[in-house]
Amino acid sequence: MSGVREALRDTVLVCDGAMGSMLYQTFGHLRCTDEVNLTHPESVLKIHLEYITAGAQIIETNTFGANRVKLAAYGLADKTVEINQRAVKLAREAREIAGREVFIAGSIGPVGTLSETLEEPTVPALTEAYQEQARALEDRGVDLFMVETFPSLAELLCCLRALRGASRLPVVAQLTFTEEATTPTGVSPRAAAEALRPLGLAAFGLNCSVGPGDTLGILREMAAAADGHPLSAQPNAGFPSRVAGRIVYPASSPEYFANFAQEAARLGARIVGGCCGTAPAHIRAMVEAVRYLSPARPVTVAAAPEVAEEIHAPSTELSPFARKLRAGTFLRLVELDPPKGIVLDRVLEAAKGLKDAGCVDAVDINSGTLARIQLDSLMMAIAIERRVGIETVPHLTTRDMSVMGLQSALMGAWAVGGIRNILAITGDPPALGDYPQARGVFEIDSIGLVQLIQRLNQGLDYAGKVIGPPTAFTVGVAVNPTAQDLDTEMRRFARKVAAGAQFAMTQPLFAPELWTDFLKLLGRPPIPIIVGVWPLASYKQALRLHNEVPGIMVPDRIQDLMKQAGAEARAEGLRIAREVYATVRETAAGVYVIPPFHRYEEALAVLA
Repeated sequence: MSGVREALRDTVLVCDGAMGSMLYQTFGHLRCTDEVNLTHPESVLKIHLEYITAGAQIIETNTFGANRVKLAAYGLADKTVEINQRAVKLAREAREIAGREVFIAGSIGPVGTLSETLEEPTVPALTEAYQEQARALEDRGVDLFMVETFPSLAELLCCLRALRGASRLPVVAQLTFTEEATTPTGVSPRAAAEALRPLGLAAFGLNCSVGPGDTLGILREMAAAADGHPLSAQPNAGFPSRVAGRIVYPASSPEYFANFAQEAARLGARIVGGCCGTAPAHIRAMVEAVRYLSPARPVTVAAAPEVAEEIHAPSTELSPFARKLRAGTFLRLVELDPPKGIVLDRVLEAAKGLKDAGCVDAVDINSGTLARIQLDSLMMAIAIERRVGIETVPHLTTRDMSVMGLQSALMGAWAVGGIRNILAITGDPPALGDYPQARGVFEIDSIGLVQLIQRLNQGLDYAGKVIGPPTAFTVGVAVNPTAQDLDTEMRRFARKVAAGAQFAMTQPLFAPELWTDFLKLLGRPPIPIIVGVWPLASYKQALRLHNEVPGIMVPDRIQDLMKQAGAEARAEGLRIAREVYATVRETAAGVYVIPPFHRYEEALAVLA
């Protein structure tokens, strides 16, 4: 295995996540986390293995506070070498059991100086403590030192000098920062980078204390003074709170950390990972997010850059769909799937039939459902609007295009195709479809896509550059009232609204109570919500949708009704769909109907 410096030239390495908070979940309050290496080594080994299995390329020893000064407070000073060496042994065992080549980083934390002026008598004691710990770690076989969570730049520099006097192993140095973007001792990210840049470190950066959002802002300032030097970033899951006597961290989603990892890489981070409150799921998401990145191939993610140029006033040219939304008109849509080939006749015939019926306001157009190849939804929308003259709401997924490609496609759809409405979705992963070996792009998610579209609506590209006259897309998002993790779904929905979403469309709901229960949970909808209705055609279809299609739930009651209907199942499915339609008619902004087996006439039967 090549050294860590060589690896950082070629790739972005993902470090593991929290050790202390993972142990806290198992044991509760511990008098000394480092002592667990001796008292419960199997727990430390298990956590290492979970992180390696998640894909971590660097794992840290459980030695953050294992220096003589700190251990003395627990009567463990005489076990300093033993605790450090046992920690390395456990990490090496995990590497051997997993059968994967990972770097083992010896974790070294601060004694805890909260000053930028070290008293002269303090320096020798600190130096001795750090050198003792470093030698114990190196003697047992670490690959590098991870010097982390230092609140004082002065103490960090003291530690780094001590390490250079005891070892030639590579060193990653990380300070900790507050919400005010300074260390607790008042040092700015730029000043820290300027002090650390000349020291020959493998990487430097920050960890702990703040979450991914604040970390990116601090990392951006560091990068401005780093002169291309490799950076590192390992944020907390967020700010902890005390609940029923326990420390609880926010349930930051793995997807959120994946977005963070990509943005951090764009800013120059060659090492990304997690700190307090993070878990193997966060690391797994970051590994996937940066798997195909290299330091020379930056990307953009959901957190939009700062606007650097003048913002145009938004265009007032709203679509008929948007005007109806604003007026509170109940909207009726029918969903159409683009063809799998290049023959448009059937879809155009369906669109014409819907227009001629006179009871459909617009058609929404799927985009690569279940990651299967179909004609592009934007192109299909343009064809329908030009040839049929009915308004469209095409879905747009971030799976298939980079940020640059998404912007180009949207500008073309606006300027050339006359498209005015978009449903922003993240999209199903390629693993679900006919090309499981393909790699999804996912440079941003649906939240980032809403932000991107709203930038275009201000006459700016995603990087804040002026593009000329603004667009005026009406942008919608998906929301799933039957999501398994409804708390996460609601948090993401709130973020979508905050990003600028103007309406939402639900997953198809197969029972009236699914909508009424969701309304009780949601309260007054923050934006208009259009409810999906899908007339079931058979009991078998109900079973397949419930058990095989991600995000869809058919209640047991509805499954039983479809089963009991027997040969009349299609009529029963239509009756249930009409019942859902009648329920949402009074409280939703509209409905969209999914025609069973592309029979648009049955969608009209629901709306009738």
